[in-house]
Amino acid sequence: MSQKRAGEFTFIDLFLSQFPRARVPVGPGDDCAVLAPSRGAQCITTDAVVEDVHFTRAWFSPEDIGHKALAVNLSDLAAMGSLPRWFVCALALPRDFSRRALLGLARGMSALAREHGIVLVGGNFSSARELSVTLTAAGELPPGSPPLTRAGGRPGDVLYVSGTLGEARLGLAQLQAGRRRSPAILRQKRPVPRIALGRLASRFASAALDLSDGLGQDLGHLCRASGTGAELDVEQLPVSRAVRASLGLEGALAGGEDYELLLAVPPGRTSAFERACLRAEESITRIGRLTPGPVGHIRVTGGRALRLPAGFDHFQDGGRIDRSKREG
Repeated sequence: MSQKRAGEFTFIDLFLSQFPRARVPVGPGDDCAVLAPSRGAQCITTDAVVEDVHFTRAWFSPEDIGHKALAVNLSDLAAMGSLPRWFVCALALPRDFSRRALLGLARGMSALAREHGIVLVGGNFSSARELSVTLTAAGELPPGSPPLTRAGGRPGDVLYVSGTLGEARLGLAQLQAGRRRSPAILRQKRPVPRIALGRLASRFASAALDLSDGLGQDLGHLCRASGTGAELDVEQLPVSRAVRASLGLEGALAGGEDYELLLAVPPGRTSAFERACLRAEESITRIGRLTPGPVGHIRVTGGRALRLPAGFDHFQDGGRIDRSKREG
């Protein structure tokens, strides 16, 4: 993490003090990290969390921000079926961001990093008007194991989703309404990357992606990449009573920031996949199937008419926080 202003070295040392020493040929403190070669293919992702887009400092603690910044990147690695290994972190800090807040951010991030065995190997600090945390994370696949992608689905494949849908959006609505604690708010602040499920699914699934912009939109991404349509049984969607009552099924489909996994599994592997998930105590729900087409077209079943929402778009909807304020 190279810096120009002497005062910033104090922040760098403070941040790094919360992470274990990286066991790599060259780690933090040089111009580049140097990593040992791997026998498996590498999966690389980058994502950012930005103040007033993904969080506000009035609602999120520094620990929440650090956790979420790493979690959204780990979720991408989970969707590929990869094992997390290394990450670099670029922090843009406003002038009023204190040493105590920086320690909190590092602690939230390092706790999740330890949980999933991923190591900080470098990064950068700079000043900015708003707080932003940009991570690039790397994972690796077992030798000879192909990655899960969005493009591998075929007509007839069964669709599964992990966990429950719409909780993060409900949590954001509750924060906007003045609440500060609830299970849904925890889902908004501390998403859980499904690393173990991604590794398990890599043995069975044909395609996958993580749900960052809502099932309604992300299922369309998988269909277009795979050249298929889809049939979605909305009565089977894993949606809590609280989400149904507050957002309805359409709101759950447009939720965004669930960071659950959407998986397509060939019909001949579904029984083995479900047994493996049961043994591993991974929560999955069968929600539909891929169809021959038209490409990208999603047909809703389950005995009711439902409009599939478009989901979240950074460049049309503005920030997630801003959108919540408008909707509230």
